[in-house]
Amino acid sequence: MSSIRLTRLFTFEAAHALQNYKGGCRNIHGHSYKLEVTIIGTPIVSETHPNDGMVMDFKELKKIVQETIIEPIDHALLLRQDAPLELVEALRHLSHKLVLTPFQPTCENMLIDFKQKLRHLLPPQVRLHSLKLWETEKSFAEWYASDNL
Repeated sequence: MSSIRLTRLFTFEAAHALQNYKGGCRNIHGHSYKLEVTIIGTPIVSETHPNDGMVMDFKELKKIVQETIIEPIDHALLLRQDAPLELVEALRHLSHKLVLTPFQPTCENMLIDFKQKLRHLLPPQVRLHSLKLWETEKSFAEWYASDNL
C-alpha cells in the first residue's frame, strides 16, 4: 500500500514579544501566520467505510487543528509565562486575549508546542509528518518527524 501525505493550510493572527531579546522583537508586535500541517498514512480500503479511499478526511484534520491550535491563539498575545507581572495584570484587567507560554514564543518553539499537542490527537492510521509555520511572507520554520527519530 502506498503512503500518501495530506497537507492543510491554516491562517491566524497573533502577537508576541520576545523577552530579553536585543532587537525590535522584544516589543509587542503581530504577525499574520500561516501554518501548514502535513500528515502521512495509507488510504482506508473499505467500501463500507465512509472515508474509503482517504488517508483522513480534511474536515476532521481541520477540526483537530482549529480546536487545538488555532482557536486558543488566534488574535491573542503570546508572552512567556514569566513576563512582567504588571504587564500581565494590565492586559488581563483590560480583557485582552493573553496566552502565557512556558517557552519563549518564537516560531521554532511554537512549532514544537504544536507538534506535542497534535501528535496524539490523530487517528491511529495517521502520523504527523511535518509542520511549517510562516511568521512573515519571507520567513518560516519547519518541523519534520524524520528529523527527530
